[in-house]
Amino acid sequence: MKVAIVHYWLVGMRGGEKVVEALCNMYPDADIFTHVYDPAAISSTIKAHQIKTSFISRLPFAVAKYKSYLPLMPMALEQLDLRGYDLVISSESGPAKGIIPPSASTHICYCHSPMRYVWNMFHDYRERTGFINRLIMPPAAHYIRNWDSISANRVHEFVANSATVARRIETYYRRHATVVYPPVDTDAFSIVPDAELGDYHLMVGELVRYKRPELAVEAFNRLQKPLVVIGGGEMLRELRALAGPTVKILGPQPFPVLKHHYARCQALIFPGEEDFGIVPVEAMASGRPVIAYARGGATETVQDGITGTFFQDQTVDALIDAVERSQRTAYDPARIAQRASEFGLDRFTRDMTRFIDQTMARASTSVRPMI
Repeated sequence: MKVAIVHYWLVGMRGGEKVVEALCNMYPDADIFTHVYDPAAISSTIKAHQIKTSFISRLPFAVAKYKSYLPLMPMALEQLDLRGYDLVISSESGPAKGIIPPSASTHICYCHSPMRYVWNMFHDYRERTGFINRLIMPPAAHYIRNWDSISANRVHEFVANSATVARRIETYYRRHATVVYPPVDTDAFSIVPDAELGDYHLMVGELVRYKRPELAVEAFNRLQKPLVVIGGGEMLRELRALAGPTVKILGPQPFPVLKHHYARCQALIFPGEEDFGIVPVEAMASGRPVIAYARGGATETVQDGITGTFFQDQTVDALIDAVERSQRTAYDPARIAQRASEFGLDRFTRDMTRFIDQTMARASTSVRPMI
């Protein structure tokens, strides 16, 4: 079986790329199609495959400014030549599923989320961008939205990375999606003795608007308690200016530093609404509880009062209240880690393989010649 994996862009190793990496292990001979590719930012597992890019990669400053070319990506996807492939797996949260699959192939879309910037978070992105972008976004998003809805018809089966995303797929595409949680390398993390725990809380992730990192910084400024923030992004400089004396903004850090802080924090702070959220699962794999906003994928992984504490409103006051409630809760690190193990790589590989096998079997018998 000849397999093609289509991913929106390969410029880092975040959750979407971890899914691509797992798919590469499932299909070691698969070819990869993407808009933009930065070899220095991608794992050796992915780089071992043949990677083909769209014309976006040949535009000026494409690796750094790829998002500026979003309106051209539908056209770029439709020019990718997928003739001869039996199975096409698109990995979607940017434009990826809109390829034109061969009529004899099966197209499965693993959807991290319908494009946030034109669907569920359009108004958030628009109100936080510059004046020119605020003028451009409505007509550009209207065009992309229409194309995105139409291109959903080119997908035979949708897989969602959470029930939260499955509901979005139903809302925006009117399609059913089977939930297969993404792979988390839970075995890479471990519990440390209580004597090694630090006195700080931790926030991890890309420092972008929709993740609401400023809530964590402002809450711990007011609490005057230690907070460590690990991650880079567009808000890094802003958060460093906002941080008080008890808040340390470390910026991007290598994995050993991240693992060390996960295992020794009092709890992870997770103030944004995520599609799934790998970071809370990594913290739980380290035996540490999660203080999370009670929306999105965190509600499917974190168990209130058992592996963490929820807060209902994205406000500083609500987060402070959750931190104080969490400190009064007796958590069992082993039980927390056991919950995290339910979202490991083996589960993804098993569930995804079963789904693809069943889909391919149905496809092989769905069209029969008349006798």
